[in-house]
Amino acid sequence: MIRAALAVVLVLALSVAVLALSGEAGHASIIWMGWRADLTAAALALITLVGALLALVFWRLLLWVIEAPRRAERARADTRRRQAGEVLTRGFLAVAAGDGAEARRLAAKAADLAEDAPGLVRVLAAQAAEAAGDTIAAQAAYSAMLGFPEMRLAGHKGLMQLAQAQGDRATALSHAEQAYGQARTARWAWRALLEAKLAEGDWDAARDLVKGALDRKIVSPIVAERGRAALLAASAAGLESAPDAKARAQAADFAAEAAKLQPGFAPGVVMAARLLAAQGKPTRGAQAIEAAWKVAPHPALWLAYRDLKTNETPSQRAERLRDLAALNPPARESRILAVEAALTGGDPAGAAEAAKALEAEPVTARIAGLMARVAFAGGRPDEARVWMARGVSAPREPDWSDLDPEGRAFAYQPGDWARLVTSFAETGELIHPRHERRERVMSELPELPIAYADTAPLLTAEAGAPGPYPIDEGHFEDDEPPPPPAPRPSQRRPAARRRLASAPRSAK
Repeated sequence: MIRAALAVVLVLALSVAVLALSGEAGHASIIWMGWRADLTAAALALITLVGALLALVFWRLLLWVIEAPRRAERARADTRRRQAGEVLTRGFLAVAAGDGAEARRLAAKAADLAEDAPGLVRVLAAQAAEAAGDTIAAQAAYSAMLGFPEMRLAGHKGLMQLAQAQGDRATALSHAEQAYGQARTARWAWRALLEAKLAEGDWDAARDLVKGALDRKIVSPIVAERGRAALLAASAAGLESAPDAKARAQAADFAAEAAKLQPGFAPGVVMAARLLAAQGKPTRGAQAIEAAWKVAPHPALWLAYRDLKTNETPSQRAERLRDLAALNPPARESRILAVEAALTGGDPAGAAEAAKALEAEPVTARIAGLMARVAFAGGRPDEARVWMARGVSAPREPDWSDLDPEGRAFAYQPGDWARLVTSFAETGELIHPRHERRERVMSELPELPIAYADTAPLLTAEAGAPGPYPIDEGHFEDDEPPPPPAPRPSQRRPAARRRLASAPRSAK
């Protein structure tokens, strides 16, 4: 309408302009009901323009009066909608804050205002009842959602969470399975099913779920790959000790595939090396460990690498360990392994030189034990005893805790494997269940003679000055008693000197 009026005004204005420029005023006569009016063409154009504008104003006024009731209804609906939005927002905030009573009050108010958003009202009512602790009302609200296709997924999730809170695992899994079957991207349903399979130790079903999640794009390819590698290692761990040779062969295949998928996953690599060696394939096991060492060195890796061959001389074994360390020289484990290799080969000077690369490392029980062995091998027994004393109160290394007292690596329970699968898949990092439970591990401190030589001024009380290797103050752990105090010089016996001159009982 407005565009039409503008067009009329434009045409009339153009006509008046043409008449004015031509210099001819023109002549027009209007005869109507016996009346006659003579006027110029320009005057007629102006009268027509004014009449058109008046007609337009009158028409718009008439329309405004006619549409007044509808306009008022729209204003009331907008106000109601705005109030409903505010009430819903406040209601969900009350749920988030845990104020169940306020949330239920606002949910009831929203039910009267938000007639065009019934889905949000139902969700708020269910969550408000849950926040208020009214399980029956919450269950009824979530169950009502199952009757609406667009709300069915939210209903299943709410019912699953209620069932989990009540300890009803069967019902919770049932809702998770139904939701997972209805929506391809229901990550929460997939996660609930995966956790259930992990808790049951059903590694095969868990692998199928991980594969399905990758197909549905619920998880990224790297997460799926890490999860699959960890699950393969868990399956191999369960089959490794089976009496059936076929099951052990299957365990070797699982472990080898895990090592291939994720070379940085030490449990799978160590297991693969051990099982392949048992099958008479130590070369393949060594290759798996070497590939893993380049990515993520771990003490269990070099211990497994060391034990792959049992018919070699100490110098040959030391050379093999040095070659492994050379695959990743900057790594901390490689620097430690260089010291271990020198000790294995009977090279005290080389061990002392290699130990210099560890001087900046924080002192742990493992580092202290290693330094004690280096000092004893170099003929410095008193320095070795100082390192032993420091190692008693030094913190333990999480990676070293993966070895049990007999040296078996990653001897985990099914629950530990379940946690390891989840953690490694999501973060790519290992957990250390034995370290968390403070379980005994493979000895980090060597067994050295307990007496000191007469020529050691290091710990002599009369010296009066501290030595270069201070002993950390602190309590001793229950499972490792403190070393006995050194006897005074006047009380030392020749037998003690002979014992110090002998080799240590155990030199790892």
